[in-house]
Amino acid sequence: MKTAWKVTMSAVLLAGGLWAGSMLNLTAEGAGVGSQPGTAEDPVVTKSYVDQQIQKALQGGTFTPPTQAPAATATNAPAATTAPTKAPASGSGDTGNASEIVDVKPGQTLIAGAGAEFIVRAGKAVIYSQDANGVADLTDGVDLANGVAAPTNHLLSFPRDGRGIAVQDGQTMKIVVMVRGAYTLK
Repeated sequence: MKTAWKVTMSAVLLAGGLWAGSMLNLTAEGAGVGSQPGTAEDPVVTKSYVDQQIQKALQGGTFTPPTQAPAATATNAPAATTAPTKAPASGSGDTGNASEIVDVKPGQTLIAGAGAEFIVRAGKAVIYSQDANGVADLTDGVDLANGVAAPTNHLLSFPRDGRGIAVQDGQTMKIVVMVRGAYTLK
């Protein structure tokens, strides 16, 4: 008898839940919550239109929202892209947003440009700074002064030129550094 009561109550609760859910769905559709794609409230745009807007934004243009869906005049030609810049062979580079792996040998110093970011991936490195201010360790949220060991796999931010990292004294192995931004290897 208890089993039949449990099955009956489960069926009643399930049916009630389905009925309540369908009523909520009908109410939401009637209230205009789910806009129909392709209307003025939710325009459908093509990939070429999105690519054009992205190129405008990258070139300093302003975004112009569509007043209606773009006409079907889009071509299948790929959008123009800019090639990433390579660092010059002299050892200094400005790679923009791309990361570059740099090997620093003992006796060399990797000097960061303003706004550069380093991550020491292998080896023992120390902070190099010409003034009292150091380098921001964004991983731990601390400032590392000149001569302090640079922790491995921590994001180091260099707000000004003239600061960097070097191989720790007494080390015979190079350090491997992931660099984003301008740098000079001395």
